Amino acid sequence: MTVAQVYAKLAPSVVSIKAIGSGTATGTGVVVNADGAILTAFHVIEGANEITVTFADGTMSDAEVAAEAPEMDIAMLLPAKLPEVLVPAVLGASRGVGVGDDVVAIGNQLGLTLSTTSGVVSGLDRSISGEGESPDLKGLIQFDAAVNPGSSGGPLVNLRGETVGIVVALANPTDAGTFIGVGFAVPIGQALGGGASRPPQI
Repeated sequence: MTVAQVYAKLAPSVVSIKAIGSGTATGTGVVVNADGAILTAFHVIEGANEITVTFADGTMSDAEVAAEAPEMDIAMLLPAKLPEVLVPAVLGASRGVGVGDDVVAIGNQLGLTLSTTSGVVSGLDRSISGEGESPDLKGLIQFDAAVNPGSSGGPLVNLRGETVGIVVALANPTDAGTFIGVGFAVPIGQALGGGASRPPQI
């Protein structure tokens, strides 16, 4: 598939997330099953007492945290309301990802909804030091498709249109918090079943 075809296939499965707690956080999520369950990054909804998701067709809904794994920066949300047409993403096998494979990232970076970027897998099984007291995050997919604040929780997709990872972090040696060519995603298998903690957040 072309990048445009991947976008057309995945965009209906991508949601915007707004989480209100001591502050307001925004991020991205991806619908992963017919019940409307949404995978996202835990740090997007951490400490929130109000979570709103907006589906690709504009449908807005409150959502609650159905499961969380803060040690791997992954959470699952359940919306109270679903759109008329729900389009779950096709989930791939992370073990089939190889260095040099083409990938597409879709997310709401810098408030620009459904932004799409493409690149390649730059490395596998990466480990990143967590912030503060957080332990290291291990087993990450490294990629160079551009991601920025707001991209967290979005899908990393192969050219078969399969979600193979959940975007959680970027690397930047400065305090700018912007993309310099190195992003990280939790493999979809880990995101669904267990993992480690989180590196610098986006």
